[in-house]
Amino acid sequence: MGLVTFLYCLYLVTPILLLVVGSFGTSWTNSLLPSGATFDWYLEVASDASFQRAFMTSLQVVVVTCIINVLLGVPFAYAVFSATRRGVRLAARIFTLLPVAVPELVLGFGFIIAFSSSYTPWLGSTWLLVCAHVVLTLPYLVGALLGDMDRLGIAEMERVAETLGASFWQRFRDIVLPSLRYSLLSGLMMVTAISIGEFQISNLVAGFLSRTYPVVLLQAFYGATGLACAATVVLIVLALLAASASAVGARFSHFRQKARP
Repeated sequence: MGLVTFLYCLYLVTPILLLVVGSFGTSWTNSLLPSGATFDWYLEVASDASFQRAFMTSLQVVVVTCIINVLLGVPFAYAVFSATRRGVRLAARIFTLLPVAVPELVLGFGFIIAFSSSYTPWLGSTWLLVCAHVVLTLPYLVGALLGDMDRLGIAEMERVAETLGASFWQRFRDIVLPSLRYSLLSGLMMVTAISIGEFQISNLVAGFLSRTYPVVLLQAFYGATGLACAATVVLIVLALLAASASAVGARFSHFRQKARP
């Protein structure tokens, strides 16, 4: 079992290590490892106009996606959590599984069909790209919030506040939102990590001027390998930072729950 685990980890890590090595190599052609050593590929990524525009587009998409996720996800999760009918809660749980159950390619083709007609000529626009990312990421945030609402005992705290005369908005403002702040932060970091690395829907929906970083990255692999490796390492680092922040937020929320009397 230990050998199998080691081989599996090696299988996962080796391509990433090769990318890191390739990002510092002068040339890499028909060989297992690159030759030479240079830092110029990272400087070229930083100065390349296509990568600069794609990075800013990805940043804008991530920020707007997170904002819309908050505006839609928090009320939706709270409404589902407060629902008394089991059917509503079951439907919401199914909704949180949609990104896993429905391939991104199917969602992308659906956007192409729906928004490429003369009545809805919005294919290639940045706002449609944001909508696609929201559709993909919102169930993850809702699922995270619903799980923490159950664990934090928000329903019990609300019942106590209600007996003391607190209105719905007072309970939502003073109990629900403060209790979910770390869960929400963790969920948004997860949304950020997914949005930064998302490729399939972005490649199908984005226009030439609204291409995200991963889309431009794929096209770079048809040119200089070192440039593509350096750009990939940058993307991996950004995604890992977002994922690590999400894990830290989730861990902090767990410790906070255990510390409650």
